[in-house]
Amino acid sequence: MITMEKIIEVVDPHRIERAPDKTVILMSDGKFLERGHVVKNICLNLYLQKKDEKLGPYSLITVLIETDKGVIEMTYDEGYRGVNAIEEAVAFLTSHLGISGLILRSIIQMDQSMNKNNLLVIDSNESDVEFYEV
Repeated sequence: MITMEKIIEVVDPHRIERAPDKTVILMSDGKFLERGHVVKNICLNLYLQKKDEKLGPYSLITVLIETDKGVIEMTYDEGYRGVNAIEEAVAFLTSHLGISGLILRSIIQMDQSMNKNNLLVIDSNESDVEFYEV
């Protein structure tokens, strides 16, 4: 069995170290090609963080994209978005061609995250470090 890398791009990742409160699948068993990645599954996850008496629930919505090269979960939206936060996000994405932009953004972030270890320090003098991608 091949283990795929999972990249988490969420501020304070411990906030999503549990099962989501709600998940909506946007695409499953797909074969969508984007920048050399075959996108297989896309879903939005809702993590309720807290509830305010006046403002309502504070939602963290993430997008989870599974490709042939890895999995990325990253923040899609967050804030006091009401009780139908994830449903409204899905409606927006599916009615405004937002899914293709979401895929592209996620793939670019995945590529950048996977290449963080491909940096080389040249001529370091502690105060002025320069990094070069290799």
